[in-house]
Amino acid sequence: MQGRHLLVVDDDPIMRGAISDYLGEQNFRVSAVKDGREMSRVLADGSADLIVLDLNLADEDGLDLLRQVSAREQIPVIIMTGKRREEADRIVGLELGADDYVVKPFGLRELLARIRAVLRRAEAAKRMAPADKRKRYRFAGWELSLKTRRLTSTGGDEVPLTAGEFNLLIAFLNAPQHVLSREQLLAASRVHDEEVFDRSIDVQILRLRRKLEPNPSEPALIRTERGAGYVFAAPVEVL
Repeated sequence: MQGRHLLVVDDDPIMRGAISDYLGEQNFRVSAVKDGREMSRVLADGSADLIVLDLNLADEDGLDLLRQVSAREQIPVIIMTGKRREEADRIVGLELGADDYVVKPFGLRELLARIRAVLRRAEAAKRMAPADKRKRYRFAGWELSLKTRRLTSTGGDEVPLTAGEFNLLIAFLNAPQHVLSREQLLAASRVHDEEVFDRSIDVQILRLRRKLEPNPSEPALIRTERGAGYVFAAPVEVL
């Protein structure tokens, strides 16, 4: 993982400097910025391999920045939260596509371990993705293009997907009518895979069902196999 580019976004200069210096000592290439404008500038100049994002910025909503990254970039994100908003930030952050989170105050060794874990999962997700980017998938009237990353509904409308949702749907479309375990889906969607986060894959599934299913409470496409995982029930055509 030496030489990977990490982008740290934190408006506290002491915290920002401490994180940047430590990660630099671990042979990462680090860009440390204070706000969304500087974050966008770094991303425009060249993509980062992972973003460490403080949600409690003084003059900006960190969740808005997370939404921007999730909508436009395929970059893993670790969010930093404070104890007071820990549970709310964790849930909203995961729903918006964050890959993991740490609660301030935290140890730099813990942050390093989480960064390495998220980068490993990102690499695993890339290996699971099909090599042919020209592929299109059709299922139950829907169409997903790998080249444009566009999901089109039965009515012809484009339905936006976060990075995690896109990876999760690809995992299902590559193995239709086969049961996929939580571990397989966690690796594919780059969601944190510790036991305490086991329910996070259910959050991703719920969000995907709300976008695909006519009645998410009675899913016909993504079905739960109790005790085993999930199965994508519809046949899939690869074009």
